[in-house]
Amino acid sequence: MTLVDQFQRRISYLRLSVTDRCDLRCAYCMPEQQQFLPRKDVLSLEELHQLALGFIARGVTKLRLTGGEPLVRRDMIELVRALGRKLGDGLEELTLTTNGTRLATFAEDLHAAGVRRINVSLDTLDRAKFAELARRDSLPQVLEGIVAAQAAGLKVKLNTVALKGINRDEIPALMDWAHGRSIDLTLIEVMPLGEVETDRFDHYLPLSEVRADLERRYSLSDSVHRTGGPARYADVAETGGRIGFITPLTNNFCEGCNRVRVTATGQLHPCLGGTEQVDLRAALRSANPDAALSAALDEAMRIKPERHHFRIDQRGAAPALARHMSTTGG
Repeated sequence: MTLVDQFQRRISYLRLSVTDRCDLRCAYCMPEQQQFLPRKDVLSLEELHQLALGFIARGVTKLRLTGGEPLVRRDMIELVRALGRKLGDGLEELTLTTNGTRLATFAEDLHAAGVRRINVSLDTLDRAKFAELARRDSLPQVLEGIVAAQAAGLKVKLNTVALKGINRDEIPALMDWAHGRSIDLTLIEVMPLGEVETDRFDHYLPLSEVRADLERRYSLSDSVHRTGGPARYADVAETGGRIGFITPLTNNFCEGCNRVRVTATGQLHPCLGGTEQVDLRAALRSANPDAALSAALDEAMRIKPERHHFRIDQRGAAPALARHMSTTGG
């Protein structure tokens, strides 16, 4: 039986976190001294595989591996290979989101396992700004990873969080750089998840303003292109490329939601912006895991909310949720 929520939305897309750990410390995402989960609390690779198979059996056709940074997990590539064997057998696409720091090492293995498309998070091409924002001087490794990924045959898309006072002026140059390498760029509004040292209100940049900036320099036309996620795309006449916009704050996109997230500890979050959750780890470790997992997925469909309610409308406001994006899964 396929997964359909109470609003008749079919869930075909799973974002599965394999770790909450990351080798960067992006200021809008987590504090410098982030406390990561004890390893004993994280699902084993065998459990992650079993979980993914359970979702595929219920009609999930797209699987994205996330983190934290998925490629920091030891033996991660073994999971990718195991899941890749389901491509053409219920699974239509296997992909991942990465910060790119370890792509040069794993790009060929990812392609060999069946991955054909990846998202790389990159907010700036300025090395000093990158080091300040990510709290690590890793831009050269990220750029090397992008080159390696394309050489291995992977289609790369960049994800960029639009940040007022940090990278707004750089977005046109970043788009030109990406499109010149046949890479699409998707912009994302900063999300109010988890406590960080900075006030997200100071850096919140509505993408309606960014698009207006771009349309003063380029000819943008709405595109019918979709990748299965929440981005809405525009074609850029001058570059021949596409730019996407993910707008959780200014233009709620929940009516077409087709996805759920599972954390590295096996907590299913039907909505990124909601407090609802279902414990899949308990189901996996029960006496009858297949039946328990199926029942847990049914419960997730029952409690999946109609929409999230993100807001960043005043300085000093508490985050919408206490959990960080790296814990939830990007």
